[in-house]
Amino acid sequence: MATTEESAKQAEQTGGAVHGGRLVAQTLKSRGVEYLFSLSGGHLFSIYDGCREEGIEVVDTRHEASAAWAAEGFAKATRKAGLCALTAGPGVTNGMSALAGAQQNRSPLVVLGGRAPEMRWGSGSLQEIDHLPFVSPLTKSAQTVKDTAHIPQFTAAAIDEALAQPSGPTFVDYPLDVVFSEAQAEVPPAPERSAGKPADRSEEAAALLAGAERPAIMAGTGLYWAHGEAELRALAEAVGIPVFLNGMARGCLPADHELCFSRARGKGLKEADVALIVGVPLDFRLAFGGSIGEQTKLISLDVVESELKATRQPDLALVGDIPATLAALREAAAPADGVRDRTDAWTSSLRDHESEKRAAEQSELDDDRAPLHPVRVYKELNEVLDRDAVVIGDGGDFVSYAGRYIETHEPGCWMDPGPYGCLGAGPGQAIGAAKARPDRQICLLLGDGAFGFSGLEFDTMARHNLPVVGIIGNNGIWALEHHPMMFLYGYSMAAKLRPETRYDMIAEALGCHSELVKKPADLRSALDRAFSAGKPALVNVLTDPEVVYPRKAVLA
Repeated sequence: MATTEESAKQAEQTGGAVHGGRLVAQTLKSRGVEYLFSLSGGHLFSIYDGCREEGIEVVDTRHEASAAWAAEGFAKATRKAGLCALTAGPGVTNGMSALAGAQQNRSPLVVLGGRAPEMRWGSGSLQEIDHLPFVSPLTKSAQTVKDTAHIPQFTAAAIDEALAQPSGPTFVDYPLDVVFSEAQAEVPPAPERSAGKPADRSEEAAALLAGAERPAIMAGTGLYWAHGEAELRALAEAVGIPVFLNGMARGCLPADHELCFSRARGKGLKEADVALIVGVPLDFRLAFGGSIGEQTKLISLDVVESELKATRQPDLALVGDIPATLAALREAAAPADGVRDRTDAWTSSLRDHESEKRAAEQSELDDDRAPLHPVRVYKELNEVLDRDAVVIGDGGDFVSYAGRYIETHEPGCWMDPGPYGCLGAGPGQAIGAAKARPDRQICLLLGDGAFGFSGLEFDTMARHNLPVVGIIGNNGIWALEHHPMMFLYGYSMAAKLRPETRYDMIAEALGCHSELVKKPADLRSALDRAFSAGKPALVNVLTDPEVVYPRKAVLA
């Protein structure tokens, strides 16, 4: 009997049948896929064999959830599809949170699932369960391939659909007997992406912006996936519009750009006479629309209509291609003489407000307490990070502070779980980002609670030589739960961890560089050593559990 390698060579020479896993890999290769994130499972062996033959690297993790998060991290860093393969049954269910997160993040995550054999379906095979009923609500498409010859068609469709705007996760699974069988099949060509068209009623929106004295732009994740950063910047500069960013839009206008603001967002959105909301849902992060002033003319722009039941509905809802619409707004709203002084007083007032807010933060940045104030960590870290460093946040209060203090200058350089808020996503996303951007600093920010979800992925980083630098804010509590419970009840329950746990020693045992920091004076040198170690590193920083994050988001 011919070996798998001999069969594959014979198929290449004769144009004959190859096994289903090879067809999967050929399809991935046709779509430019270089990495497949996975955790080994017997249902996936033929896919692994196909990837080996087609030159696609399989990056194996310690948990299926991390494989899925890694695929999403790769997608976030590149705006390409991120691919993971999860074995049947528990492999797929372990990836459910990542699918849910990708749905809310609009991440083009493609999950390839193993599946019990079709010929014995209903007989109780190992890990036999129909995945489609529970993955379908979380995906743009979900299909089972029941004919080996259909593998390229279904696999290509999953990748293409994930990338189509609005992007989002897709799922396809392969019964064991189908993917191990042979067939002859052609891979369909990738679809051509045509230039989008501006949204209807763009002229009305442009007229509002042209006449505004206090305009504002709030842009989010949808802008990033639509590749809209260049047109956003051009519109803001042409008209003189202050810009606020959240989600994956961070870095779509550099943090140090004259029109980029963060601390003045509350004032800017409440006092604007016209606000353009781009690729941002009016969810809890914007107080369900309550962050926008009652007298503000609200314009929304996205590739699809919002399905959220926001407290505040837009006065003008634009649905269309984001870059094309932003370009149309710029052409119609920009002053003919190129002078944008209409908004100068407004921009200056926001800059003054921004400066006042930053000045008020200085005492926290300079705080010399031990254990450390979390903000002190970010003062030192901002001085170490390169301008194009990729920063991944995974935690509660520690990462909430990072969202305020870490400056992002380029698109794709800030990641967090997104509005779904699933802890444990960080190490996987860091793995994906490190494969996508091997020439950059990859910085993973972890709460000590978050580390418990997927901290063993530092083993994955070590095995695959990924020099991710993890920094733990270790305060020994679930701070975003502990402090509110103390306020409400006078006690906290299920919100305490072991104080001063040596997570750095765990990382060292897994083959990583490690540091323990107890005093502010020791932090900078520890960070320098970690980033120059040339291998994954974990800096365990003891932070003050008495520091209460000033939470403002309305959760319900």
